[in-house]
Amino acid sequence: MTRTTWLLAGTALLMATPAFAADKDVYTLGELVVTAKTASGETVGGAVIDGDTLQAYDKQTVDQALALIPGTNASNTGGSRNERLVYVRGFDRFQTTISIDGVRIFLPADNRIDFARFLTADLSEIQVSKGYVSVLDGPGGLGGAINLVTVKPTEPFEAEGQAAMTFDRKGGKDGYLLSARIGGKVGNFYWQASGADNRRDHFTLSDNFKPTALEDGGAREHSNSTDWRYNLKVGWQPNDTDEYSINYTKSAGQKNAPYSVSDATNARFWSWPYWNLDSVAFLSRTQLGDSLTLKTRLYRNGFDNLLSAFDSAAQTTQSLPRAFNSYYNDRATGGNVELDWAINPTSRLKGVFYVRQDVHHEHQDGFTRTPATGSPSVNTLYREPIQTDDERTYSAAAEYSTALNDRLDLVVGASYDWTDLREANDINVVVTGSTIATSVINFLPVNYPLRDNHAFNAQAALTWKLSDDTRLHASISDRSRFPTIFERFSSRMGTAIPNPNVDPERATNYEVGGDTRLGAHTTLSGAVFYSDVRDALIQIPVAVTGFGTVNQTKNAGDGTYYGFEASLAQAVSATFDWGGNVTYIHRELTDPTNAAFRPQGVPDWKAFAYANWRPLPKLTVRPNLEYADQRWTVTTTTPLAYYKTGSYLLVNLSADYDLTDKLRLTVAGQNLGDRNYQLTDGFPEAGRTFYLAIRARY
Repeated sequence: MTRTTWLLAGTALLMATPAFAADKDVYTLGELVVTAKTASGETVGGAVIDGDTLQAYDKQTVDQALALIPGTNASNTGGSRNERLVYVRGFDRFQTTISIDGVRIFLPADNRIDFARFLTADLSEIQVSKGYVSVLDGPGGLGGAINLVTVKPTEPFEAEGQAAMTFDRKGGKDGYLLSARIGGKVGNFYWQASGADNRRDHFTLSDNFKPTALEDGGAREHSNSTDWRYNLKVGWQPNDTDEYSINYTKSAGQKNAPYSVSDATNARFWSWPYWNLDSVAFLSRTQLGDSLTLKTRLYRNGFDNLLSAFDSAAQTTQSLPRAFNSYYNDRATGGNVELDWAINPTSRLKGVFYVRQDVHHEHQDGFTRTPATGSPSVNTLYREPIQTDDERTYSAAAEYSTALNDRLDLVVGASYDWTDLREANDINVVVTGSTIATSVINFLPVNYPLRDNHAFNAQAALTWKLSDDTRLHASISDRSRFPTIFERFSSRMGTAIPNPNVDPERATNYEVGGDTRLGAHTTLSGAVFYSDVRDALIQIPVAVTGFGTVNQTKNAGDGTYYGFEASLAQAVSATFDWGGNVTYIHRELTDPTNAAFRPQGVPDWKAFAYANWRPLPKLTVRPNLEYADQRWTVTTTTPLAYYKTGSYLLVNLSADYDLTDKLRLTVAGQNLGDRNYQLTDGFPEAGRTFYLAIRARY
């Protein structure tokens, strides 16, 4: 990483011994301009964290990784979905984009991305943009952007592998992780295959958890999950400026969903037999002349998902009206073309055209009210016809950067985004009768109005180099986020009515920050930020004749998010360094129909502190602390009640020992104090856990 990104990451975590360092490189074709860049290539804001750091601190999934980065945090939806969420300066997963090697991951129906499904074992780095997301990245990115960048080989042959096991507080096995990578570069060609398999039997609650009628403690019921992924890459670099690559990525998973420990009335017994993503992409960079560069990114993504709802907590029968199988089958085809013009040594102009087609197919199986005997398939009452949504999203963007003088740089950007909704239909199922023999089923087709959306975005950033060691920056970014199909048209299982007229959300993000080096061994960085949130999408109660009061998604929310973040890294000696970061975020978001409403999931204060101690040449010990203040959550019982969860401090410790120059043993303990805590109402997190891994590189 450059000195600037090292400072701004806020987690300048030094790996143990140079002898174990691998000859690997960041896959630069897969990097995004997720934040502003000056004409000389320096970033403005944002953070980068490398793959070695992720492994050193046992951050196996993307949501876990965000504990290391200031201004970001993870949470949990709770409820029947039990998805892991991410927040960037208070903005949620709908307002924060995620990409793999620059290819946007988007679920066209609802974009309910579960960030625990994205593994980090074969990543070279994670790029995070906060507040200022470059318009060159395409639509969305209202408040942040995350890009997962894989590794590119640099040697004729490279190989590495990892085998790890996770244990509970009593030493019982919770799960395991296997990962491997092989590849090489011969002449102008390179190739690589990498993969990971992460299986969790369960996680174990803290011994301080008090059993309830719904959870007896110990192993958390229905907390099992399986995730595996592989990435294949081939590339050609005919010269120093040009590069062409084809990538294929496949992620497959299945997961269960623990039930609330406090609310049996609203329990829904859901699981996901499969949750799969795949992507094939072509990426290129071509130097057209001394001052002109062409970059392309073309891709086809797939998403296949099955949600199964059962009669009871045993998850063995599907016979009641509450039971169903819901199938999603989605495809996205798109890409972008970027032209980069170096006007002169101090000025650059970039233009991008972005297009994506999202096609969503879904259908559902329903079941009879009274169980039949024999095979479970006998209980199937109906299978819906396939419903389809087809929408195109476009963006035309430009960004200009220039050096105003030898210390002052300016970046300005603008884009126009628009959608073209071609098809949006649904099915209303009307079932009469109590058994298969007496049931009459009618499928009533629904065709929604084909309304399009559009938005203009603008941003600017200024950097001031005070000295060789100190730099300041200021930025403003006004961005939009288009509503999903779910937000416009979903009935939310009979609790809502569609609103085809929903408009984009908007936010204007302001930031002032800087970084400095104090002497040869200490770095500081920080920023203050403010976001003006407008037209936020929230559920508003409306009265409907014949249905009573139901909800409807409307652009009714407005608010402000503001705070600051600061980071420190210091090398005390050749054998000891330490550092950390702290974040304060205050969020206000109003619901005009509910004075009690509070934005959930984000703590007011968050901090991370670490130390690296090398008492022996082959041994590195890493104590670290994770702290989070209280955050708002809401009960699932009626009437809903908002309250704040407790704060928590997690004490963690890991140690690496290099058995040889190519073989490393890692032992780690997470939540050593066995803290009992929760991120959302009724869903406690894991207690004390241990981790043992061995890594080999060739």
